[in-house]
Amino acid sequence: MAYYRAVGELPRRRHTAFRDPSGALRYEELMGEEGFSSDSSLLYHRGVPSAIVASEPWEVGDLATTPNHPLVPRHLKLHALDTGSDAVTGRRLVLANADVRISYVVTSEVSPYYRNAVGDECVYVESGTGTVETVFGLLTYRAGDYVVIPRATTHRWLPAEESRLYPIEANGHVAPPKRYLSRFGQLLEHAPYCERDLHGPADPLLVEGADVEVLVKHRVGSGIGGSRLTYDTHPLDVVGWDGCLYPYTFNIEDFMPITGKVHQPPPVHQVFEGPGFVVCNFLPRKVDYAEGAIPVPYYHSNVDSDEVMFYVGGDYEARKGSGIGIGSISLHPGGFAHGPQPAAIEASIGVEYFEESAVMVDTFRPLELGEAGAACEDPAYAWTWAGRQV
Repeated sequence: MAYYRAVGELPRRRHTAFRDPSGALRYEELMGEEGFSSDSSLLYHRGVPSAIVASEPWEVGDLATTPNHPLVPRHLKLHALDTGSDAVTGRRLVLANADVRISYVVTSEVSPYYRNAVGDECVYVESGTGTVETVFGLLTYRAGDYVVIPRATTHRWLPAEESRLYPIEANGHVAPPKRYLSRFGQLLEHAPYCERDLHGPADPLLVEGADVEVLVKHRVGSGIGGSRLTYDTHPLDVVGWDGCLYPYTFNIEDFMPITGKVHQPPPVHQVFEGPGFVVCNFLPRKVDYAEGAIPVPYYHSNVDSDEVMFYVGGDYEARKGSGIGIGSISLHPGGFAHGPQPAAIEASIGVEYFEESAVMVDTFRPLELGEAGAACEDPAYAWTWAGRQV
C-alpha cells in the first residue's frame, strides 16, 4: 500500500506491553513483506495468534492446466460455467501460469475463513454486493470493485446477494505501478487514481470464538496445496493495528481514463502490477480526436506477453462480429498478431465515445488453460478474423 493507516486501540510505543483494562496483555503481531524490508503492519490480538490445536490437509480443487498448443487465440464464456457455492472453495480455475492464477466463481453463500499464503489476491467484482471480514476489519464490496487482499490475511466472504467474482491470485504482491508512485510511495499527479479512492477497514472487527477453522492455501513442494488449521481462539480478535499493509477496495468508477489525439497504448490503462503480470481496465471514455483517427486498437503482436481481456460492461467496439459479449474472456497469446475484427476498423472512424468496460491481465509467461477454461471455450473464435467457420 502507498500510505499509512491506524485503526482501533494502539499503544503509544511499538513493541512494549499493551494491556486491556483488566491488565491482560495484548499480543502483538508484525505482518510484513519481504523479510522485514518492505511494507508491514502491527496488529494487536486478544488471543495468541500462533495457538493452533489441529492441522489437517485441505484439497484446494483442480489446479491442473493444459498448454495452449497448438497455438490459437481463445474465447471463453464464463457465464456458461457452473461454479461452487462460496467464494473460496467454489472457485474454478480458468487460466494460469507460474506467476498468476485466474479463476471464476458465482457465490451467494458465506465462505469459510481463508488465508492465501502463496500471494496477494486481487478479486474483481463483476456483480453483486457484500462484505469481506478480515483480521484488519470489515470491507464492503460492490460491482466494479477490485478487492485487494494481502498475502496471509485471514478473511471470509459474506455476499449480500449473488456475486460474480473474478479472483486474480498472484505468486507475490499486487501494488500500484511503480511509475505512479513518488520515491516515498505517494500516488503522483499523473496517476489515474489517488489514495482517497482506496478504501481500507475503518474499525476493528472483534469476533469471539474457540476452535475456529481457517483454510490455508500454501506451497507444497513445487506445487500448491492446502491445510485446515484450527485455532484455539478466534483469529479475527484484533483490537487495533497500524501500518502500510492492509486489504482495500478500489472501484473502476474512480479510475480516470487517459485519452489522446490518437489511440493510446494499453499501459495508460494500468491499475496494478504483480510479479510477472499487470492488471489494466478499459472504461467508458472519449476516444481519439485527431482527423482520421482510428479509435479501435491497431493490430499488435504481444511478443513478450499473453493478453487476457474480461468483458464486463457495454459494447466492446473492437470485438464486434467475434461472438464475444458480456462475461466473455479473450486470450490472445504471445506470438499471435491480434486486433479488431476487420469491419470494426472502418465502423470506428468518427466515433467520439466508447461505452465499454473490460479488465485486462497481461502475463509475461505463457498462460495455460485450467479445467474451467477448457469447459467454456467457444471453438469458432480463432477463425473469425478470416470470416470462416471451422
